[in-house]
Amino acid sequence: MTSPTDITRDPFRLVVLDMAGTTVADGGLVEQAFSAAAQRLGVRPGSDEHARQLTYVRATMGESKISVFRHLFGDEDRAQRANTAFEEAYGELVDAGRIAPVPGAREAVERLASEGRTVVLTTGFARPTQDAILAALGWQDLVPLTLCPADAGGRGRPFPDMVLAAFLRTGAVDDVRRTAVAGDTSYDMLSGVRSGAGIVAGVLTGAHDKDRLTRHGATHVLGSVAELPDLIARAEAAGLPAAAARAEA
Repeated sequence: MTSPTDITRDPFRLVVLDMAGTTVADGGLVEQAFSAAAQRLGVRPGSDEHARQLTYVRATMGESKISVFRHLFGDEDRAQRANTAFEEAYGELVDAGRIAPVPGAREAVERLASEGRTVVLTTGFARPTQDAILAALGWQDLVPLTLCPADAGGRGRPFPDMVLAAFLRTGAVDDVRRTAVAGDTSYDMLSGVRSGAGIVAGVLTGAHDKDRLTRHGATHVLGSVAELPDLIARAEAAGLPAAAARAEA
């Protein structure tokens, strides 16, 4: 059995990365797609109700979108209709070429893979939207596994389920503390912390700022995911146990 002080004698072989805001730059498409979905359900853009709902959407970036709509619209039928409208609107924006990789993201993923690490991409979107993003970027074969909430039993972030599903499905590590998680939202941080990952890195290319990421458990805050391979290398070189890695700047 691995003791806490032995944890980094073995490397971080599993890396779980968020998509929108972390590896994918979408330029605020979530808010645009939400507004289209809300309007379909009778919420007028510019109204107080629209502003209230948009504030909630911003606060819960990273969460499964159907969960967000269940909170906003109450009954399941309206939530499902809103979610369908959102996915359709977001998909149309993706098809129109409105997304791009975060600079250095693909190179970071390829470097991590070349170092023998298994990289998994996760999202709060439904599978059809995730697949549309991957196709638009030409990333269908970039990583061996991609996960959406439905792939992990239906619960998205801030639950740890997608990180744990990556841990179980890949078999890349035998201790979840040898997992590195990166994301741009407070929910990404909570998901990583609750999973027991040894590195939970926040990135500043998406929804939330350094203070919010740190308050929700980030062990490190990076300018972008492009810095993650060097962070992991430093943690391994320092031979830090997972608990100490959390305190490293």
